[in-house]
Amino acid sequence: MSSPLAGVRVIEVGVFMAAPFATMQLADLGAEVVKVEPPEGGEPVRSTGPFVDGHSSPYLRLNRAKRSVALDLKDERGKEAFLSLVDGADVLVENLRPGAMRRLALGYDDLRTRNPRLVYASASGFGQDGPLADRPGLDIMAQARGGLMSITGSSDGSPVKVGVPVCDLVCGLYTALAVTAALRERDESGEGQYVDVSLLESGVSLAVWEAGRYFATGEVGAPLGSAHQSQAPYQAVRTSDGWATLGAITPRTWSGLCDALGLGEIEHDDRFRDSSSRHARRDELIPLVEARTSRLSTAEVVARLEEHGVPCAPIADYAEVFNDEHLAARDFFWDAPHPEAGDVRQVGSPMRFSRSVPVRAGAGPVLGADTRAALREAGWSDADVDALVSSGSAREAP
Repeated sequence: MSSPLAGVRVIEVGVFMAAPFATMQLADLGAEVVKVEPPEGGEPVRSTGPFVDGHSSPYLRLNRAKRSVALDLKDERGKEAFLSLVDGADVLVENLRPGAMRRLALGYDDLRTRNPRLVYASASGFGQDGPLADRPGLDIMAQARGGLMSITGSSDGSPVKVGVPVCDLVCGLYTALAVTAALRERDESGEGQYVDVSLLESGVSLAVWEAGRYFATGEVGAPLGSAHQSQAPYQAVRTSDGWATLGAITPRTWSGLCDALGLGEIEHDDRFRDSSSRHARRDELIPLVEARTSRLSTAEVVARLEEHGVPCAPIADYAEVFNDEHLAARDFFWDAPHPEAGDVRQVGSPMRFSRSVPVRAGAGPVLGADTRAALREAGWSDADVDALVSSGSAREAP
């Protein structure tokens, strides 16, 4: 069985999160990803701890199944080597500041003259045009400007961002999706195209409930803690030893919740006749629910709710997540080999196929590990690679 993107060749000029996360998805699906990094130090995540035997632990995971080619793109010989890689590529993914690749004469218009079939994807903070295009755009800025921080946290607290860099990550996912779509279109047209994905628009695209409410009523969303925007009860509730989450928003699960917690007296109360009514009176409802759950442990609450078919879960920390028996049973975590760091535990791909097989290959490569091999495949002789490395325009792993 082959991997879905087997035979697709991808070049990444990526830093930090969006482009590397996008190409990690493509590598998981079988694409050959060549990560082009500066010879001195590589991309910035290499210097981000914690470290495993001198190697960045985040880098080892974010860049699995990739090859590393270390080239100085500001140097003419390094650029020449890069262009030889482009000639044989299907895809290029980059997330430098807008205009950076164009200033190096490596923008889409420059490269499509050499390789008309190239799909060229740029991920950036605010997109390639518009008033904000030239501003630096980190995840927190996209979460702030894109509205996410206005609805995250509690109403009486300070601004809170989503715990993971969600705009970076979703931008990476959209970039990977757009690349696969552009490849599919290229199968029909024979031509590549340019893809522009931004952190800001990726974040705003998640505002499904908020847009539905605002465009219908003009009402602006606000922080609700763990509560749902329009359904109730759907949130975390207190237990005697912590918290549990529950969602009883259908007639069947509402009845199950009332049975599980001994709330028969409110099951048919007109105040709580449907989910919308319960949401409108959430400030009355949740204290009644918590009056029962707070007398029980989290495990007891979850057991009772599960027995009555009510969706629920405890709130796990990541030590519990990374040792979860369900995820283990589905073989979600796996070990990727590394020549110096040994086996590196990986968070698996959530994409599963009935016939195709996602790739499970090595951890993030040593800087310059594949410089010679990749350039040789692009037509460079060993003598030319030696000269390139000697000039400082490239780096080869020892």
